[in-house]
Amino acid sequence: MDHESPIVYDLFGIAGFHVNLSNIMMLTISALIVFCIGVFSARGLKMKPSGMQNGFEWIIDFVKNTINSAMDWKTGERFFGLGITIFLWIFVSNMLGIPFMIVNHETHELWWKSPTADPVITMTLAVMVILLTHYYGIKMKGFKEYGKGYFKPIPYLFPLKVLEEFTNTLTLGMRLFGNLYAKEILLTLLATAGGASVLGALAAAAPMIAWQAFSIFIGAIQAFIFLMLTMVYLAHKVADDH
Repeated sequence: MDHESPIVYDLFGIAGFHVNLSNIMMLTISALIVFCIGVFSARGLKMKPSGMQNGFEWIIDFVKNTINSAMDWKTGERFFGLGITIFLWIFVSNMLGIPFMIVNHETHELWWKSPTADPVITMTLAVMVILLTHYYGIKMKGFKEYGKGYFKPIPYLFPLKVLEEFTNTLTLGMRLFGNLYAKEILLTLLATAGGASVLGALAAAAPMIAWQAFSIFIGAIQAFIFLMLTMVYLAHKVADDH
């Protein structure tokens, strides 16, 4: 259980510039998988979809419906690319740590895991989303009109609305991290118990399979929740009726 991250300290001799090699590797793998899903799903498009195209079109409809539930499609259409990228990347990232984990037993460094089980990754993603909501809010409404929104419906709500930006960021990032971290901790405990002895392996087999199946459900739900909250936060910034 005492696994550490493979970190390179003071990279290029820059004090405080530390790099987690596992995070970089897993982020890259997740991005490549999402890219491959998009490429292979779009190859040989047919009027009557089947196989990967059929599955990808279902994902497209799912993301569209999620955006529509937060704002009208005329406003939300421009966020479709962002939405499908967020959903697919988080879903793939959540899945990576389910079948196995790779640990260097000599150094106790954990290399293969779900990148979303790291708070640095999830909080960075959350901050990027919140910054995007401000960017689009200013771009679509103008700086003056956007700023007025912090004083509506009454000016006294301004401090609470500023505080809400921080709570939204924490909610977005820490919910994803907490669920994925708990999932991987339990998987690690079951794997440790299963490797202790033959009896331990037999006892841990059924719980391990059940928890892996439930982890797939958790990963899918968390990807959906992150997508939904992203679109809700965007709607609050860009839609006139929010």
